[in-house]
Order: sequence, then structure tokens, then C-alpha cells
Amino acid sequence: MKEQIRNYIKSRGVDDVGFASVSEYLSPNTPKIESFFPRAKSIIVMAYKELTTCESSDPQLAMNGRLDKKEVMRSDAYKICHYLEEEFNAKILSIPESFPRGGTSAVSLRHAAVAAGLGTFGRHNLVIHPKFGTRVTFTAIVTNLEIEPDDKIENRFCNDCNICVKSCPAKALDEEGKTDVRKCMTVSQPFSFVSYLSFLDKYVEASKEERQAMTMEFFPYYQATAYTTQYYCFNCLKLCPACRSI
Repeated sequence: MKEQIRNYIKSRGVDDVGFASVSEYLSPNTPKIESFFPRAKSIIVMAYKELTTCESSDPQLAMNGRLDKKEVMRSDAYKICHYLEEEFNAKILSIPESFPRGGTSAVSLRHAAVAAGLGTFGRHNLVIHPKFGTRVTFTAIVTNLEIEPDDKIENRFCNDCNICVKSCPAKALDEEGKTDVRKCMTVSQPFSFVSYLSFLDKYVEASKEERQAMTMEFFPYYQATAYTTQYYCFNCLKLCPACRSI
């Protein structure tokens, strides 16, 4: 069963896949999976490498490459869940890569990936894949199928070069083992909803002439709010040298 599932997933173009037992999933900031899926036995984690467009120095082009990948990942998750239900009469719960409301998802894809043998944590608190390095995104499926787990990776790929720490403009990685999300968002999401509210405050107080001058400033906020979250800083991902084989 395990190899049949793996082969089907790989046939869809997924770059790598790992299997973990739910009992091996250890995330300090998310609930136990059994609390919302009592019959859960296994986690299937899929890894997608980033295309070179994501390395563009233009943050909008880099973000566009990630949005393209996001669409494929959600489609794959649905198709694979459908396959598991039809082929094995499985109960499933899809955990697609997304931007969760509230900042914390029900399942940490990073911790799931580590449990499934797809990498180890680096100084930047991201997962380093043995082939793709940090240029990888994960999605997962939780199921009641009991699938033999893959071995965890024992080697630590991070060499503590601290490039990620030094290159973070927000100083969000200064404390080891923690990413200060608030600091990160001030730089990585300059057109976030919080920033948008600040812009609206200024707009309401502005004169008619000042509002006309502010019109062009409005469009990036509108795009980010109407379509999807826009990230403008990827330094911790793109500058990490660990396992950079692509």
C-alpha cells in the first residue's frame, strides 16, 4: 500500500513524499492531531521544490512563482485525497499549504515534514530538504490508514553560518529557535491589512489634494487585500546555502 500511494503521488509530479506516524508529529504550538481527527494514524507529506522564477530579484515576480505553485499544490491535495478515498476507503483530512487565519494552522507543515523524514530544521527555523534545501514548500494529508513511517533524517544540514540571521532586515531571527512573526511581517508584508489600516487613517485625515497624491499608493494595498497575501522578502529562503543543489 505504501509504495502504491508513493508511486501515485510521484506520478502527479510531486518532487518528494514522506510518511509519518501521527504519534511522531511533535509541534509545540499546534494541537494534537487526535484532538480534531481521533482516528488519525498517518501523515503523508508532499514536497514541492521552488522554480527558479522564485529566485527573481523582483519580489512581485518571485511571489508570482510561489502563487503558481500554490495552485498546483491545492489541486494535487484534492486529487490525492480522492484517490485515497476511492482506492483504500480511507478517511482523510487535507492540510494544504496556505496562509492560515490567525497566523497558526491546525497542523504545522514544517514539523510534519521533519517527522516524515523530509528534512531537518535550520537556524532560520525553516526545514532544509536534503536535495532542495530551503527552496521547498510542503502540503500534507492526514489519514486513518496505518502506513509504515519513513525514517527521520538524523543529519543536521544547517552549519550555523548565520547568513539568515545577518540578512534578515527585520531582525526577526535574533533569538535562536524563534521567529518573531510581528517583526518579520513588517518587512515581508509591507502591504498587509494592518499597514492598510494605517494608510486609511492617513487618507481620512488628508486634504483633497493630498488624497489625490495618495491614489497610486492605494493600489498595492488593494491588490494584497483583494487577491492574496503578498510577501516581499524571502531572504531566509533564497540566501540559505545548505543543500543548494538546484
